[in-house]
Amino acid sequence: MFTMVASRVRIAIFKVRTAILALSLAAAILPAHGATLKIANGDEPGTLDPQKASGTWETRIIRELFATLVSYDSKAELVPGLASSWEISDDGLTYTFHLRDAKWSDGQPITADDAVFALRRELAPSTAAYNANLYYTIKNAAAINAGKATPDTLGVEAVDQHTLKIYLTQPTPFFLQALAMAESAPLPRHYIESQQGNWVKAGKLVVSGPFQLTRWIPQSDIQLSKNPQFYAADSVKLDTAHFYPINDAQAALNRFRTGELTLSYTGVPATQYPTVKKNFPNELKVAPLLGEYYYVFNMREGSPLADKRIREALNLAVRRDIIAHRILGQGQSPSYWYLPKAMEGGAEGEMSFAHQPMEERLKRARQLLAEAGYGPKHPLHLGIAYNTLDDHRRIAVAISAMWKQIGVTTTLTNSEAAVHFNALRQGNFEVGRYGGVATVNDPQDFLKSFVTGGEGNYGHYHNARYDQLVDAISRELDPQKRAPLLTEAQQLLLNDYALLPLYDYVSINLVSDKVKGWHTNPLDVHPLRYISLTQ
Repeated sequence: MFTMVASRVRIAIFKVRTAILALSLAAAILPAHGATLKIANGDEPGTLDPQKASGTWETRIIRELFATLVSYDSKAELVPGLASSWEISDDGLTYTFHLRDAKWSDGQPITADDAVFALRRELAPSTAAYNANLYYTIKNAAAINAGKATPDTLGVEAVDQHTLKIYLTQPTPFFLQALAMAESAPLPRHYIESQQGNWVKAGKLVVSGPFQLTRWIPQSDIQLSKNPQFYAADSVKLDTAHFYPINDAQAALNRFRTGELTLSYTGVPATQYPTVKKNFPNELKVAPLLGEYYYVFNMREGSPLADKRIREALNLAVRRDIIAHRILGQGQSPSYWYLPKAMEGGAEGEMSFAHQPMEERLKRARQLLAEAGYGPKHPLHLGIAYNTLDDHRRIAVAISAMWKQIGVTTTLTNSEAAVHFNALRQGNFEVGRYGGVATVNDPQDFLKSFVTGGEGNYGHYHNARYDQLVDAISRELDPQKRAPLLTEAQQLLLNDYALLPLYDYVSINLVSDKVKGWHTNPLDVHPLRYISLTQ
């Protein structure tokens, strides 16, 4: 704090120093030249092939390498990408995209044929694309992905070098969002076919995005450098970005504190959260995320969980506020619903007991178990499976203690993520931990997981009315007509106790105050082309 001085000499010196300080501050807010962003990115990518990646730590890099027809801005709003404009037919079945004059990083033009090539490759069974089902409403897409039709029958057409048409079998509210996903990006056919397999090579990879892959040292560092051929290269402020495979939240926090990292997507240790919040109030970014943490029930014939009364009792006994606020305490919201509150669509609904006193809930839970044939002389024993992570363990231990209050005993089993989720797919579980994070901001992405025979329907839930509603939702474009359908579908799941929701996810990131142009959003998407660094 400055103090008043009487001497004219001191006043003159003060003015000079103030002027120098003002110039220094002005320089500090200007974008830095030769700017390098250093990012804790979670895990080591298994691949940077846009159509074979499935992890957020992979797509976060891929989005910088490959531009999509439709893109996201710094606040995750849809904006033109490689397509400068588009039209949608009145019936919602034909999309016409007009590609801008753009080039691959090797100087070759990006054409509508490259978009056709990429979408056909996305649906080809041999690609085994993780999110191929998001494109099933393209004509013949589902049949192609099932191996019942050839990729050349896909409903996509290169009218000319800069015009692409896509033909759908039904209106699809989230289709533009699907085209903003990395796996739908046009691909350099001329380069991929020349490489005979392994085409993702540092220093050689042909890309269309704002950055090029210049170095990849496994388990150490992935370096991206500005792509001078990018169609909006003049607006890209960063020169390089380093992605480090740091999945230890404590290690990432330590390196962020020392300035070794300017951005961390690895989160914050729960035990350190209060301290980080106090010491880094501006750098800690916590925001609602399109994700839900829940347990799935194995409802196959012969399982005790096929009995709705048992599923209701287990839901009644869980104190979600304890889990969200005391065990985690990082801004998570206790959940009595399935669709995250941050998700668009206007869905409403919650479990009927959400506002009941806990004693009433426990009494009701014991009654339900007794009706189902369980009690002190015949206790219910269940296995809880979760993938290895300390927070998952702590939550499972807490739920085990809560269920013990109603006479349910448990065995906890943890395994590595790949083993755990394979067991869910195979039905080798009773109660299993799951976390769903939406790939598009549309409820359809979540609701399809409980459709009869759906890929994510691990518990074998079946309700014919629910299936009808999800089908109707997928076709309805009018938001006013769609919202009641969403509400009814969600309430059916909740009334059937098809799952045990626990909390809505939040994104927890560390962002240096030197980083400008980074904004929280429900998709947790942050394109580097909009980011700059101050000195």
